[in-house]
Amino acid sequence: MMSSDTSRLSGSCVECTRRSPESFCNLTEPSLRDLQSVRILYPYARGATIFLEGQPSRGVYLLCSGRVKLSTYSEQGKAIILRFADPGELLGLSSVIAETNHEKTARAVENCSVSFIKKKDFIDIVESNHDATLNALKQLSRNYQKAHMQICSLGLSTSVGDKLARLLLQWCPDGAREPVRIMPHYTHGEIAEMIGTSRETVTRLLNDFRDRGLITFSRTELCIANLELLKSVIGGRHRNGHK
Repeated sequence: MMSSDTSRLSGSCVECTRRSPESFCNLTEPSLRDLQSVRILYPYARGATIFLEGQPSRGVYLLCSGRVKLSTYSEQGKAIILRFADPGELLGLSSVIAETNHEKTARAVENCSVSFIKKKDFIDIVESNHDATLNALKQLSRNYQKAHMQICSLGLSTSVGDKLARLLLQWCPDGAREPVRIMPHYTHGEIAEMIGTSRETVTRLLNDFRDRGLITFSRTELCIANLELLKSVIGGRHRNGHK
């Protein structure tokens, strides 16, 4: 549910310093002014739903700050986390382009600021500004690549332990030097929903990986000392990894 304060908030797209090279809003000044003129900036509290799977798509949601969890649910209510969105990403983009209902549910995992852009206004922006068109295409491509990696991880793994090992390896930046230090923002329950298992199994497997010298971890950091060693366990036996 949206925060009760749904008035237009202050903030300028042109003056924003949060943009990264991968942000949709990494645009030229004229395009940013067009974006500024049509967006409505809303606050969402932690746990609030931005849109639901199956709802009609009315527009796109540009995540300005905070993080958002994108999930899908089975008929029995079991959730799978598809990915987490970071600031600068458009949510609901594929539904607007394909003119379909939302295929996933978006919920704030921390307090967020989200700019809503009506479908017609968004289409006008990408038709009138080539840099906006290119950035939207780049994001669709990145989303496809992430989905491809997730499908491979889930479909090609023979055990939950393999799925967890693949997920940890996916978190490592390309070309990272060992030891690789990761600061994951995810709870054990969220990791479980990423790989289709229980929170208890994730906890047991992480402890197993630590006991085997594959990883070390604390409350704020997870460290992989040897990437090849972690890769080598994929396809092997894992304690409690059959669940």
